[in-house]
Amino acid sequence: MTQSQATTAGVDRQAFRARVLGALDAARRRSLALTDCLSDAELVAQHSPLMSPMVWDLAHVGNVEEIHLVRQIGGREPIRPDLDGIYDALEHPRPERPRLPLLEPREARRYIAEVRAQAADALADADLDEAATRELLAFVAQHEQQHDETMLITHQMRRGEAVLDAPRPEAAGPGPPTEVPVPGGAFSMGTSTDQWALDNEGPEHWVEVAPFRIDAAPVTCGDFQAFIDDGGYDDPRWWSPDGWRLRLESRLHAPLFWHREDGRWTRRRFGRTEPVPAETPVVHVSWYEADAYARWAGRRLPTEAEWEKAARWDGATGETRRNPWGGDAAGTDRANLGQSHLEPAPAGSYPGGEAPCGARQMLGDVWEWTTSDFGGYPGFRPFPSPEYSAVFFNGRYKVLRGGSFGTHPDACRATFRNWDFPARRQIFSGFRTVRDAT
Repeated sequence: MTQSQATTAGVDRQAFRARVLGALDAARRRSLALTDCLSDAELVAQHSPLMSPMVWDLAHVGNVEEIHLVRQIGGREPIRPDLDGIYDALEHPRPERPRLPLLEPREARRYIAEVRAQAADALADADLDEAATRELLAFVAQHEQQHDETMLITHQMRRGEAVLDAPRPEAAGPGPPTEVPVPGGAFSMGTSTDQWALDNEGPEHWVEVAPFRIDAAPVTCGDFQAFIDDGGYDDPRWWSPDGWRLRLESRLHAPLFWHREDGRWTRRRFGRTEPVPAETPVVHVSWYEADAYARWAGRRLPTEAEWEKAARWDGATGETRRNPWGGDAAGTDRANLGQSHLEPAPAGSYPGGEAPCGARQMLGDVWEWTTSDFGGYPGFRPFPSPEYSAVFFNGRYKVLRGGSFGTHPDACRATFRNWDFPARRQIFSGFRTVRDAT
């Protein structure tokens, strides 16, 4: 290696190390902000059988960091090997976690602080010439932010006075058209070069997509209320068989947290009750509800490939971007991410984040349901273990794209893939629809 090459490589290593450390620090500040605002009793309580006690999440992120950064990368002795089984997410489903011998809140905070101190030393000494090391660091850095969003969801599920606050999103200016066209043809889907990407985002591969038209913004609460008012929840024509069965068994009649009071719809949002804002994307709907709405509207949900092409593909250059606006990180002028707000912004917001096709809010605001089942791309390689993604390649999960207002930019990009059961509604999920081009 020449001196010039060594200097360039050193700058790259230094920048990557700084990025990981910054991401870890941002995630930890958020984890503590989400938990320090609650009493110990609320931290150890299970606010819903769909969610863990928040004290479990707090210690779990520390345990993952200890396993991968302290032990695997740092080569150091285990700090608390007795915790590995307790905080194994696959070994213990969420409903049974309150019965585990969890660390008390003060112990959990002390544990994650000790882990972070040793992880910082391991990061300083890490050999970043190893691709696997870089991938593992990126995975751990994003893992805590993912659990921060999970804890934010738990905040929404809990009953009690509001403890979180954030400014309301500004009203949108003149919005885009109702729908925008996306030409047919092949495009490059996924990534093989993004060092921040997780295993299920690659490898990059070419996908042929027929021409279609996609909503320029996510479906709004006002749009969805029209579906309700037209009897959409009572008409089996719009529902898949499984969706109709869920609708009947769970007595679904509106998005989660919506209530009808004195002839108008209200919603509960992080401990506050307020009128449902018609202009913002609908949130807390299941895949089945999104699918029913799309059928009622004479449209359908996009495939995962259609969604990604609309978000990333630049027809003028033939390139596939990292994000709708290009390769730069998300800023507050481009996307509603990172808990800057505690709700979606009005439809048509963030013109600075517009995709090449003209669609807006493809990243941030609400996770968007697609028709696609979660599975591996051709040539998929599991990392850091099959238990992260591959164990969920069983046809039971639907893919969501784009992130939400609760997703941090470190854990969001146009290739990022989320997944959940189609019945789930507690997540910050919404959708947009498409139709075949004519």
